[in-house]
Amino acid sequence: MQGNEIRRNFLEFFRDKQHRVVPGSSLIPARDPSLLFTNAGMNQFKEVFLGNEERPYRRAASCQKCLRVSGKHNDLEQVGNTTRHHTLFEMLGNFSFGDYFKEEAIEFAWEFFLERLGLPDDRLWITVFEEDKESESIWKKQSGTSANRILRLGEAENFWSMGETGPCGPCSEIHFDRGKGIGCGKSQCGPACDCGRFTELWNLVFIQYNRDSRGKLHPLERKGIDTGLGLERIAAVLQNVETNFDTDLFLPLIRSTADLCGVTYGKDPQLDVSLRVVADHLRAIAFLISDGVIPSNDRRGYVLRRILRRAIRHGWKLGREDPFLWNLTGGVADLMGSAYPELERSRQVTEKVCKREEERFRETLQISSRLLDDLTEDLRKKGVDTIPGGEMFRLYDTYGMPLDFQEEIARDKGLRLDQTGFQEHLEKQRQRARKGWKGGASDEVRAPYRELFPRGGSLFQGYQETTLEGCKVLAILVGNRKVDELREGEKGEILLDRTPFYPEGGGQVGDCGEISSGLGTARVSDTHGPAPGVILHRVEQISGRSTTGETVLARVDPEPRISTARNHTATHLLHAALRQVIGLHVKQSGSYVGPDRLRFDISHYAPIGSTTRAEVEDLVKEKVQEDHPVQVEEMSFDDALAAGALAFFGDKYADRVRVVRVVDFSVELCGGTHVRRTGEIGEFQLLSDSSVSSGVRRLEAFSGRGAAGKGRNDRTLLDQLEVLLKVGRNQVPQGVRRLIDQQKVQRKEIETLRQRLMSGAGENPRGRVERLGDVTLVSRIVEGANPADLRNLADGIRQQYGSGVVILGSVSGGKGFLSLSLTKDLAKSQSARRILDLAAGSTGFRGGGRDHLAEAGGPAANLPDVVDLAFEAARDLLDPGSGNRKGKLKR
Repeated sequence: MQGNEIRRNFLEFFRDKQHRVVPGSSLIPARDPSLLFTNAGMNQFKEVFLGNEERPYRRAASCQKCLRVSGKHNDLEQVGNTTRHHTLFEMLGNFSFGDYFKEEAIEFAWEFFLERLGLPDDRLWITVFEEDKESESIWKKQSGTSANRILRLGEAENFWSMGETGPCGPCSEIHFDRGKGIGCGKSQCGPACDCGRFTELWNLVFIQYNRDSRGKLHPLERKGIDTGLGLERIAAVLQNVETNFDTDLFLPLIRSTADLCGVTYGKDPQLDVSLRVVADHLRAIAFLISDGVIPSNDRRGYVLRRILRRAIRHGWKLGREDPFLWNLTGGVADLMGSAYPELERSRQVTEKVCKREEERFRETLQISSRLLDDLTEDLRKKGVDTIPGGEMFRLYDTYGMPLDFQEEIARDKGLRLDQTGFQEHLEKQRQRARKGWKGGASDEVRAPYRELFPRGGSLFQGYQETTLEGCKVLAILVGNRKVDELREGEKGEILLDRTPFYPEGGGQVGDCGEISSGLGTARVSDTHGPAPGVILHRVEQISGRSTTGETVLARVDPEPRISTARNHTATHLLHAALRQVIGLHVKQSGSYVGPDRLRFDISHYAPIGSTTRAEVEDLVKEKVQEDHPVQVEEMSFDDALAAGALAFFGDKYADRVRVVRVVDFSVELCGGTHVRRTGEIGEFQLLSDSSVSSGVRRLEAFSGRGAAGKGRNDRTLLDQLEVLLKVGRNQVPQGVRRLIDQQKVQRKEIETLRQRLMSGAGENPRGRVERLGDVTLVSRIVEGANPADLRNLADGIRQQYGSGVVILGSVSGGKGFLSLSLTKDLAKSQSARRILDLAAGSTGFRGGGRDHLAEAGGPAANLPDVVDLAFEAARDLLDPGSGNRKGKLKR
C-alpha cells in the first residue's frame, strides 16, 4: 500500500466513524507562539484540551506535517544514521474532546490495523502504563490479542504530559514485530528493547488527569483522546521494507539524488547514509520554505539553515561540490504535491532560496577555512596541540563550519579538538536561545493579570462606535495593585466592563482618548490587552477623580483611529500585492500599524528592487481607486482557513475569528479596525525596502493624510535642491551626481597628498633606512597618523622591499602610537612581538601582536626613543651571529 493510499484510508476510516477531518496546520504554529514548529498532530487542538476553547465537533482526525530537530531520537546529526527517525514526518491522528475514551480509541485502532490495513495480529504487541489496568483489560477483549503480547511499562515509556503541569494521562502503544532475524536475537526481546526488532507504530494517549504544581494528579471532568500514527513507519511495515527510507515516501528522492551525484544506492553504507540524509532534508527544506521560513541566523530560519547546510555537506560526500540541492527540491512537490498543494505553489521560490543558500555557504566556508588555517598555524607555533572549544564554537556558530570539517583539518595538522569545551559553549547558546525565545514570555506577563481578573470582564465594542456611554469602571490599577480611585495628577490603568478602545494587538497600536464622568476626566494614552478578556486603559487623571464602580463616558480620539484604520487596511492590500507580484511564499513576519505610518515585515530571500516596489505600489493604488467594500465576517477558525484566509505564525486565534475580505484580492484573519471601503484610504506611498535580518525584509509606507504630508515634504525638498543646485527639477539627479563625482575626485586628491606626506615624499620627517644584506630596516615618525594609517603606510613600504622590517611611529590625539611589522619571509624566523618587548622597556609603551605585526601605545614624549630602541633591537636580532636564516646579514 503506497503512502498516499495509507493517508487516504486513514482519513476515510475515521470519517466513517463520525470524525471531522480537519486539515493539518502549517509547520509554523498559528495558534501557539510557545512552539518553534508544529511537532505533533495535537498542536492545533492544544487549547481545546486545555479547556480554553470549544470546537463545533467533539471528535476529529487529521494528517499533520511535523518537524522535530531535537529530542531523544531527533537530534539533527543522527538523522540518516537510523532507519526510522526524520526531521519532517507525517503524523496521522484521531482525537476526542470529551466524547469517546479508552474503549473506543482502542477498538478503532485495532479495527483499522486488522481490517483496513490487513496487519497480522500475531505480530502486533501492546504496551500499557503499569498502573492502567483498565486499558489492559480492554486490550485483552480485542479479538486476536494475546496476554503474553501485552506488556506493562513504567511512566517514562507509557505516561504522557503536555508539560510539567496541566493535562496528562497514561498511554498505550502498538508495536510491530519485524522478526527474530532483526535486532539482538535474545529470547526475552520485546517492545521495551532498543535493538530495532520492534517498531512503535501508534501511540494512544488517554488524557484523564490534570497535574498541579505539586505534582498531584486530579481527574479531569472532560477526558480526551490524542493519538499519533507515524505514516513513514506504517508504510515501511505495509511495503515490507527494512527502513522507512526504502518506502515510496523517500525512495524516489534517494534515486534522483543518486543519479545526480553519479552513485548507486545500496552499494556503499557510508554513501547510503548521505543519500538518506539528503532525501530526508529535501522534504524538510521544501515544506519549511513553502510555509514561509527563510534561512537566517534566528530561530526558525536558523533551523532551516542548519538542515540545508547538513544536506550540502552530505552532497559533498557524494561528490557534488557545486550547488545541487536546488535541482532536487522540485521532486518533493512531484511526490507530495497532491496532498500538500503548497509545495507546488512554492516550487520556484524553493529552488531560488535553496540555490542562494548553497552559494552563500560556499563563500562562508571559504572564509571559515582561512580562519581555521590561521588559528592552527598560531597554535602550532605556540606549541599547543588542541583547538580550544571556544574557537571551535565560534567557527561552528558564527561561520557555519561543520564539526566534521574541523576534525578533518585538525587531524591533517596533527591537532586535537576540545570537544568538552565546545559542548559547554553549545549548551550556553541553547540556554540563551531558550531565554530569548518569546514563546513563554507572554504567559509570564499575563500571569498577574489572570490572577487579578480570573474571569476577564472587558467587552470590546469599538468596531462600529468610538464613543460609548454608561460604561462601568470594574477596577483601577496602580502597578499590579488594585486601588479604589485615581486623583488628579495620578497615573494608572482602568478596566471597563465594555469599551470602544482598541487594545494594542496584531501590529495595530492601542487607541487613545478620554474616560470621563461627573467626577472628573482621565486621559487615555494607550490601551492594551494583557490577558484574555482584559482590556486596560493607561490613563492620567487630568481633572477630578475616577472611582471604582462609577459609570463613565468612554471616547476614542477619532482622527488617530481613522488614520490607523486607513493604514491597517492598506497593510492588507500591501500584503496581497506583494504575494501577487513577488510570490506566494511572502508572508507577514511582523508589522506596525499606527496613525502616522505603517511598517510591514515579510519573509523574503532577496532585496525588493525599485521596479518591483513600483509595481506593488501601483497594484495597491489600483485597489484603492476601485473603491471595493471591506467586508468583515465571523466564522470558525477552520472554516476561515478553508476559505483561504491567511493566518500569521506567532499569533493566537480563538475558534471564532474575524475574516477581513477585499473582494478576492485579500482575505486575512484580523481583529483590527478597518475602513469601510478601500477608497477611504486615499493616497498610498511605498517608501523603502530594507533588511531586518537574513530572510526578512521591511517595507515602510504611508496612506491617507500621512501619504499626503509625505508628498508635500518631498516637493519642498525638491524645491530646495533646485535652488541649491541651480538646476531645473528634471536635472536634480544629474546635479547631485555631478557633486558626488566632484567629491570623489577631491577625496582622491586629498588622499594622494596625505600618502605623500606620510611616506616622506613631500617633507623629510625623521626617519632611518639601513640595509643589512638582503634585508632593509626602515623607521619613520609620521605626524597626525592613527594606527590604521600606520598599518596602511607599512603595507606600502613593505611592497617596496623584498625583505624587511618597518617601524613607524605617530602622535595622534595627544598619544603616541608604534607599529612594527615584518615581511612574510622574516616572520617565519623572527617575531615583531619580540622586537616590541625588547624596545618598550621603560618607555611606557604597552601593546602586543603576532610574529608579523605588533602595535603599542604610550606617552607621546617618549615616541622618538621607542622608535630608536625598536630599530636597534631589530638590527641586533638580524645580526649574523644570532643564527638568522639569511646568514649574510652585516651590521
